[in-house]
Amino acid sequence: MRLMMLSIRLLLWLMFLSWCHFGISCEGNEQGEYLYKLVRSRRGERGSHGDASMATSGDDGHFSKVYVVKEQRGLRDSDKVQALPGQPHGVDFDQYSGYVTVDAKAGKALFYYFVESPHNSSNNPLLLWLNGGPGCSSFGYGAMQELGPFRVNSDGKTLYRNEHAWNNVANVIFLESPAGVGFSYSNTSSDYPKTGDKSTAMDSYTFLLNWLERFPQYKTRDLFITGESYAGHYVPQLADTILTYNKLTNHTVINLKGVAIGNGWIDDGMCAKGMYDYFWTHALNSDETYEGIQIHCDFESGNLTSECNRYQNRGDDEIGNINIYDIYAPPCDSAATKAGASPATNSDINLDPCSDDYTTTYLNLAEVQEALHAKASEWSPCRGVGWTDSPATILPTINRLISSGISTWIYSGDTDGRVPITSSRYSVNALKLPVVTTWRPWYSLNEVGGYLVGYKGLTLITVRGAGHMVPSYQPQRALTMISFFLRGELPPELTS
Repeated sequence: MRLMMLSIRLLLWLMFLSWCHFGISCEGNEQGEYLYKLVRSRRGERGSHGDASMATSGDDGHFSKVYVVKEQRGLRDSDKVQALPGQPHGVDFDQYSGYVTVDAKAGKALFYYFVESPHNSSNNPLLLWLNGGPGCSSFGYGAMQELGPFRVNSDGKTLYRNEHAWNNVANVIFLESPAGVGFSYSNTSSDYPKTGDKSTAMDSYTFLLNWLERFPQYKTRDLFITGESYAGHYVPQLADTILTYNKLTNHTVINLKGVAIGNGWIDDGMCAKGMYDYFWTHALNSDETYEGIQIHCDFESGNLTSECNRYQNRGDDEIGNINIYDIYAPPCDSAATKAGASPATNSDINLDPCSDDYTTTYLNLAEVQEALHAKASEWSPCRGVGWTDSPATILPTINRLISSGISTWIYSGDTDGRVPITSSRYSVNALKLPVVTTWRPWYSLNEVGGYLVGYKGLTLITVRGAGHMVPSYQPQRALTMISFFLRGELPPELTS
C-alpha cells in the first residue's frame, strides 16, 4: 500500500511538472506553486519519509567520495562578467557567472552567479542563496527579483539598481540547483528523474568545495546559507552535510557560521496546520471549512483522513483567484502589460507583480546568456525534475544545527499565505526550545520592521508587510534583518 501511495504521489507530481513545462498556467508565484503541488500530492503520507542525515556513507562506513578539481584559478578569470546587457552606469562591484562541474562522469554542472560587495569585499562574509520549488531558479528569483544587485525593467531588456541588495553587506553566490533548474544541466538525462533532497544536498556541497578552489581567497571566510520556500529543506540539509564532511581531514573545512530560512516549508504537519489556520484568521476560509479541518485533521500525528483531505481541498478552493504569496497584492495582468498599460516601476519599493515575465524575457536574450557564459537554452523560472526523497520533517536536522552551535534564524513575511507565519511558529514551537528573548518589535528606519522572539539557539523573526519572497516586498527591512543576522545580533528596539 505504501508503495502504491508513493507511486500515485510521484505520478501526480510529474503530471504537474509536465503541465508547467509545456506552458499550461501555473497560477501565482511559480516557486510557491511547485511547493504546493508537491505537498498536496503527498497528503496523508506523513511518516513515510522520515528524517535522515544528508551525508551518506557506504557499507564500509566511509562517506561518499566527493568530486573536487583542485586547480581552477584560470576558470575564475574566464567566469568574470564584463557587463550585463542593459545594466545601469556606475556598477562598482565585480560579478562572475559560469558552471561548476559536480559529477564529471555524468557531465553534471551547476550554474552560479556571484556578486562581490562594492565596499569591504575582502572582509565581508560569504553568503549562499538558494531558492526552492523544488525546481526553481535562485538566479531568476533570488538574484533578479529579490536580493540581487539588479532588477529587470518592464521592457525585458534593461536593468536598474537594487539599492537594498544584500551584496551591500556580503559577497553573495546564487546557485541554480539541482541540475535541470535554470541554466544548470546534466548530460545524463537519467539524472533528472532521480533527483531528490539527498542528491541536491551532496551536489550543492560538491559545488561549494569546487567553487572555493576557484575562489581560494574565500576558503577561510565565514559562510552563511540562506534561502526561502522549499529551501526550508535545502538550507538545513546542506548545512548538515557541510558539518558532517568538515570532520573529514581530506576536504576543505567550510567555515559555516549560520543559516537563515525564509518562509520555509519545514514540517509537513505543522506547516499544513499553520496554513489553514492562517486562511481562516485572514478571512480566506469559511467557518464550516475551518471547523471541518479542526475535527478531521490531526496534523501533529499525521492522521489525515479522506474527510480531512476533502476539507483541505475545499479550503484551497474557497480562496479564489488571489495572489496567495502576498494575500493583499494585485496579480499580474500579462495582457495589459504587453499592451503597455503597466509601466515599469523602476523602484525596489513596490514589487511589480509581472516581474516574472520581465525576468524570463531578459534571461532568454541571446546576448544575456552569452554575457553570463551560460549554455544557449530556453530559460524558465522553474523546471520539471523528478523528486525521489523528501523527509516529512526537517526539525531533527535543524536540531542538529542548533546543537552544533550554528546560528539559526527562521524568518517569515507576514502576508504570505502559502507558508505563513503560523506555519513557522508551529514548526518552531515543536522544537520546545526555551525562550531567551521575549517577543518584541524590531525597527528599520524608525518603523516597525517586524517582530521577533529569541529561543536558545534559534531566532524566529517576522518581516512586516512582506510576502513569500521577503526581499522583493520589503527590501529595506530585509536588508536590515540580514545585516544583523550576519553580525550575530538581533535587530534593534526603538530607542529614544
